[in-house]
Amino acid sequence: MSTGKYPLGTHNHAVARSAAVIGLATLASRILGFVRDVVIARLFGIYIYAQAFVIAFRIPNLFRDLVAEGAANAAIVPVLSEYSVKRSKEEFWELANILLNLLLVILSVITILGVIFSPLLVRMIAPGFISSPEKLEATIRLNRIIFPYILLIGLSAYAAAVLNSLKNFAVSAFAPCLLNISIIIFALLFGEGIKGLACGILVGGVLQLAIQVPVLYKKGFYPKLALYFNHPGVIQVRRLMLPRLASSSIYQLNNFVDSIFGSLAAVVGDGGVAVLYFSYRLIQFPIGIFSNALAQAILPTFSTQALEDNRENLKTTLSWG
Repeated sequence: MSTGKYPLGTHNHAVARSAAVIGLATLASRILGFVRDVVIARLFGIYIYAQAFVIAFRIPNLFRDLVAEGAANAAIVPVLSEYSVKRSKEEFWELANILLNLLLVILSVITILGVIFSPLLVRMIAPGFISSPEKLEATIRLNRIIFPYILLIGLSAYAAAVLNSLKNFAVSAFAPCLLNISIIIFALLFGEGIKGLACGILVGGVLQLAIQVPVLYKKGFYPKLALYFNHPGVIQVRRLMLPRLASSSIYQLNNFVDSIFGSLAAVVGDGGVAVLYFSYRLIQFPIGIFSNALAQAILPTFSTQALEDNRENLKTTLSWG
């Protein structure tokens, strides 16, 4: 049966192709991530500098999931998908520009506050480090260097959201590979110097964003200064973000508690933070390859079918996915 703008088979074949591309990219990223973790474990073990890296990197990642990538996947993609179907190209790119400017302001404020209040954040998320001045100082120093990564990964996630809403997945799917490659190269270049990891993260963030910019330009995106808080599209994004923020907060609370207890050497032994981190990374390996790939590929199609009020296709796509 064929209903709506495109035949049902076309939708599902497109989703399958997109999921395959994203799955392949995620597999490559996970393998590189595994190599990255092996390199970090080989150079730093599970002790002071490995633990400092885990906590310093976890803090910006917490905000990244809440504000940047989480918002992009749950809120921005569906709204931009709607505009790509129902509105003109001018209206689509107008909303894309407004969202970019708002995201820039929010992420810049978070980055500045994060750098300023890094000592407080580290003490909150890893109270066990307070008893080890060397570990605490290394974590704070590393966290301050890494914190601008939030701005970079936020913009990268936004670029991916725009491309995904236009059903362009390839470049944004492979972009995370560049982060892992960058960290591996800088870690090996700097040897046991912990700052090498920080530099690798920042360079990787720049590369993730840079690889997507030419594709955005080809699609017709030209950044302009535009701040309009009450734009209908912005209101839609805000409305969709609230449930995502609630669910993400619960998930991040889990990581927060893990970090607190992992940092308490008296409870879990020295190196608990690093051990938990490496274990978690192993668990996430298959999840990212299969379920995340399909979810990312299917979201724009769901949004389009919902806009067309095409319940038959929605049901079939849901059961197929």
